[in-house]
Amino acid sequence: MLECITLEPSAPATACVIWMHGLGADGNDFVPMVPELGLPREHSVRFVFPNAPTMPVTINGGYVMRAWYDILSAELDKRADENGVRNSAVAIDELIADQCAKGIASSRIVLAGFSQGGVIALQTGLRYPEKLGGVMALSTYLACAETVGAEASSSNRNLPIFYAHGSSDTVISIALAKQSKSRLETHGYKVEWHEYAMPHSVCAEEIDDIAAFLKRVLAIG
Repeated sequence: MLECITLEPSAPATACVIWMHGLGADGNDFVPMVPELGLPREHSVRFVFPNAPTMPVTINGGYVMRAWYDILSAELDKRADENGVRNSAVAIDELIADQCAKGIASSRIVLAGFSQGGVIALQTGLRYPEKLGGVMALSTYLACAETVGAEASSSNRNLPIFYAHGSSDTVISIALAKQSKSRLETHGYKVEWHEYAMPHSVCAEEIDDIAAFLKRVLAIG
């Protein structure tokens, strides 16, 4: 399985958030956000932050870094290496299975991801065979969009999807994010859309909205 940083709650864990970082970062990237969510002191949510494997990234001149998949081109419809996306989704499937083996129901597991990590959260969540608690897609886009209809899991047709993006994002344009949102809605998914005046990053207002989403879908406090 992937290497992970795990934050255990003070109470026995009854829910889990698996949170994927962006290109070139690692599992530490979103660890500092957990205290900022303002969850109740006695919450029972385990946070798991996996490290992506290292690989050469084409668009960065073949430089080796942590990545969930290779980025082949700056062109919006050709950027993701589909095999890499699918391989990473399998690795997240394994993390979900591990949490289930540790006593967490799949319906109490939320997948979250920023940028590349958000691609994997969506890829995995839409196709996972058992009901999940939700997906948080942060500053990201929908890869393998043309296969969603055929590959979508019937168990997750009502999957709560939190989709957040910055209006001044120059890494992944908001136009691509809105296109991805529309594709999801075309397939019948209800998307909770949030737009912020920010670049390719996370802002305080977004953190508050993430906290509200998690409290709602995991029935916290």
